[in-house]
Amino acid sequence: MDSTIQIENLEKYYDQGIEMLLQYGPKLLLAIVVLLIGWRVIGAVLKMIDRSMEHHNVESTLQRFLVNFSNFMLKAMLLISVASMIGVETTSLIAMLGAAGLAIGLALQGSLSNFAGGALILFFKPFKIGDVIEAQGYLGRVHEIQIFNTILVTLDNQRVIIPNGKLSNDSIKNVFAEPTRRIDITFGIGYEDDLLKAKEVLWQVIRTDDRILKDPESEVYVSAHADSSINLLVRVWVDSDNYWPVHFNLFEQVKLAFDREQITIPYPQRDVHIHQAN
Repeated sequence: MDSTIQIENLEKYYDQGIEMLLQYGPKLLLAIVVLLIGWRVIGAVLKMIDRSMEHHNVESTLQRFLVNFSNFMLKAMLLISVASMIGVETTSLIAMLGAAGLAIGLALQGSLSNFAGGALILFFKPFKIGDVIEAQGYLGRVHEIQIFNTILVTLDNQRVIIPNGKLSNDSIKNVFAEPTRRIDITFGIGYEDDLLKAKEVLWQVIRTDDRILKDPESEVYVSAHADSSINLLVRVWVDSDNYWPVHFNLFEQVKLAFDREQITIPYPQRDVHIHQAN
């Protein structure tokens, strides 16, 4: 009697297994085929995206991020599609993932702002590694552009880490973005000195420095009648890399030339008159 019941149970399970195999087998087989083909297609698409960004000279940091992000999103969509093919209810799963994404987004609002700023900087390239920029009160050379932060090394060799969210939403001065720059320096001479001689001395200093460009032309103007001096404005153009060397050299050479020609550089002074009461 017991053996007959066991045989009937086995036949029942066998029939249920055959029924489930006939019902879900083709779906499972199709899902596996779609998964394998989809995986290969995603790999080919990612290679195309990678080559396209290399062709358009997209920043390497942004390129790696976009490829990884595309890889994650495409494979997630593929897995959800495969799950739905074999009968898994995906609506609640998608809703749960959406709610989790919203909660994470609110919790990481500042980080997401920095991430978006980093993507904008890497895509639009307002500056690149090696540029000297002034931003957020700091002046320095761009050492590294990360997806969340930009690292500057100041002129006195200090490292500054600036969040990309602030950089992308504020003014940035790219100091040496242009191939040439103009140097403006004001030199003062005494009221009793020979003005035309002083201008000629300045021109001599300018002409002796080969780093000063001939085009655009240099300029020397009388810029002001100050309280204790006549101010002469010197404007010269140089290659951006020579800006600071020429800037400092002009101060030195003009002082030496004025000393040789006995042209004074006045400084603020005050005359004190003492009257003795009778």
